[in-house]
Amino acid sequence: MSTPLEPETPGTAHDAPGPDRTVRGPHSGIPGAGGDAFGTHPGIPGARPDASGTPGPHPGPSLGSTSPGATQWRRLDPRTLLVHCGWMAAPLGSLALTALATGGQITTGAWFTLAAIAASFAVVTTIGLIRWARTEFRVALPRSADGTAADAAGGGHGRPALTLDVRSGLLTRRLRSVPLHRIRTVDLTATPLHRLLGVTVLRAGTAGSGDGRSELSLEALAVPEAERLRAELLAYADAEAVANDPVVAHISWRWLRYAPLTFWVVGGVFVVAGSAYRVLDGIGIEAWKLGFVQRAFTEFGASALWLTVPAALLVILALGSVGALALYVENWWNYCLEWTDARTLRVRRGLFTTRSVTIERARLRGVLLREPLLLRAGGGALVRAVAGGLGNHEENRKRSGLLPPAPRPEALRVAGGALRSPFPGSTSPAALTPHPRIALRRRRVRGLLWAVLPGTAVLAGLGAAFTPVLLHCAWIYAVVTTAVVLWLARDAYRNLGHGVDGPYLVARSGTFSRDTLALQREAIAAWTFSTSPFSRRAGLVTLTAAVAAGEDGYRIPDLAAAEAPGFAAATAPGILEEFLMHPGTPAHLPEQRLP
Repeated sequence: MSTPLEPETPGTAHDAPGPDRTVRGPHSGIPGAGGDAFGTHPGIPGARPDASGTPGPHPGPSLGSTSPGATQWRRLDPRTLLVHCGWMAAPLGSLALTALATGGQITTGAWFTLAAIAASFAVVTTIGLIRWARTEFRVALPRSADGTAADAAGGGHGRPALTLDVRSGLLTRRLRSVPLHRIRTVDLTATPLHRLLGVTVLRAGTAGSGDGRSELSLEALAVPEAERLRAELLAYADAEAVANDPVVAHISWRWLRYAPLTFWVVGGVFVVAGSAYRVLDGIGIEAWKLGFVQRAFTEFGASALWLTVPAALLVILALGSVGALALYVENWWNYCLEWTDARTLRVRRGLFTTRSVTIERARLRGVLLREPLLLRAGGGALVRAVAGGLGNHEENRKRSGLLPPAPRPEALRVAGGALRSPFPGSTSPAALTPHPRIALRRRRVRGLLWAVLPGTAVLAGLGAAFTPVLLHCAWIYAVVTTAVVLWLARDAYRNLGHGVDGPYLVARSGTFSRDTLALQREAIAAWTFSTSPFSRRAGLVTLTAAVAAGEDGYRIPDLAAAEAPGFAAATAPGILEEFLMHPGTPAHLPEQRLP
């Protein structure tokens, strides 16, 4: 049974959320700021913005002349069926561990599990075969009503508006067609199973695909074919030669010393331990009842705690450091950040799971210099891109990394290379406006209320009820945590700052992770002013810049309420002017007439 093709309506980018009052700018609907994902470009039809952001012709190579077979429908690689069966590794491994733990005695329940796996394998294989047979793609000219290729549908200087077409579905056929000049990023991702089979996943992101719904995904393609298709999709990029060396950075294994200075040095140990416990619990093994586990806890409690506790912490740190090093190598193996042409920035990395992420320069709205507390103490930092078209928040975190933990001077250099201009503060300290002194008091009070007071009260209560030893623990805890809280509050206040550096809004905040943001002022689509009863009493306001890229909104906490509107209006003109009242200017109220 055949049904007519049903084109899918492309999604649009979501407006950045704002908790309180949000004022949107006049440019919030353009493709660079959350407009229609597949709409026409403003200005000249079929034209793309050049490096300065103005529309202009795009003199790239024509796919219609270089790829004679590009108009033919192509299918995914047949090895896609094996990829879909990769889910069986977990249940089969669980069954094997159960057989090993029981000495090879397979219970009736295990046989039922094996039968269910076999039935699921048949169903998944059949569905995968149908999906593979009914999924096709091509790069071609759009078709007119009479079925012939349209002539230069883009209308852009005699160049045909080529599209990427993907059709799929069994009963309800779906056709998705994306103009190539709307494609912003083309990523190749290969898990260990993909690499074993010699295939990869291709994802093409478009303007407004921040939520992931308007992203095209082809799983899976042979690696050579995926590379050729990516070259075809990015052929509309400007062929202008990149000035100087296009390679911004590549891996240096001397950076490995920064790997343990991250959260994973401690948190990774507990994550792995929790995962192992869930696996054992899933196959019916209670970890707490194992003999060697009980013996270890017994010996730990019977020994001198002043020796065993530091020893246990050292073991956790050692295991965490090894895990952090392994994770660093797996994530950043063969890392290279380069400009493939004047419009495209590409990041390649990965050992077992390889990742190649491309970011169009027109979608790169800024960079974020991140310095976690331990990494900052070691003189390191990492760099993330603030760009649109990288998927939802989870995918954005995976794809936006431009530099692993590395020396801070190297991070500043890479951030400047991504911006094609010096990063604010890289040559001389950035002249950022400090925040009101009352912001320091707020941080001290919050630390005392949320960290010192609860722990002290609990220890004191337990000491009064059970043993006086805990009373001594209570006052020791209060003294130590008060000193730590006051130090952290002071550090957090020193890190606060905001300002304008040429075309960029610069904002810095945080203590556990000090973030310095350089955001294009023209990319700001709206401002949100957030207050609470306590901040209003203190005369402070939190200013959020909404942008259709990265995290959708970037906060500048605890500005002086009287200065925030003027700073926002000067940073992004055209958004707040009609809402501002200047001193000495009479307010124009609507005329009221008596009946």
